[in-house]
Amino acid sequence: MSVFQTYLQLGFFHIFNLQAYDHLVFLLALCAPYAAAEWRRVVALVTSFTIGHSITLALATLGFVQYNAKLIEILIPVTILITSLLNLRQAGLDTRREPLLWALPNLLAAVFGLIHGLGFSSYLRELLGQSSRPVAELLAFNIGVELGQLLIVAVILLVGFVVLRAVRVARRDWILVVSGAAGGIALVLLLQNLTG
Repeated sequence: MSVFQTYLQLGFFHIFNLQAYDHLVFLLALCAPYAAAEWRRVVALVTSFTIGHSITLALATLGFVQYNAKLIEILIPVTILITSLLNLRQAGLDTRREPLLWALPNLLAAVFGLIHGLGFSSYLRELLGQSSRPVAELLAFNIGVELGQLLIVAVILLVGFVVLRAVRVARRDWILVVSGAAGGIALVLLLQNLTG
């Protein structure tokens, strides 16, 4: 197996690592307001997030950015909490008529990706060691992360489709329950990081 394939797999499977469950919770909160028919919008959101975390992941891994790991551990659940609160606030509203509300999630996803990328960087630095050409590894890892995220998003949208269509749960209720659960997990994680 090539180095590129190895890091592609590492990025893909890193998303499913239970130690990175905060990332899964963020994706859950990010997808909560959207139905399966809006999959293109969700892919755009996830890609915005990937672009953000790819930038800081590369900068931190290559040593161009220094950061406080404890602060990042606190900020990651804050990103989930903010996303969840925005979902709760907008549940039941038709945001298609509000151009600002349509663009805001993509911008926030990219900004929040910058924070999550710093969280990934310590893991990736350990994997790379003293690699002489980490650019290929960084690219492969980020592509793997994106593919993993898209699979998770597909599962979330599929579950949402079943709940909304087959079980006939109101979309507003789905958004409230999923966002409330993601926000609750984020709050617990935040409190653990603040007191730990």
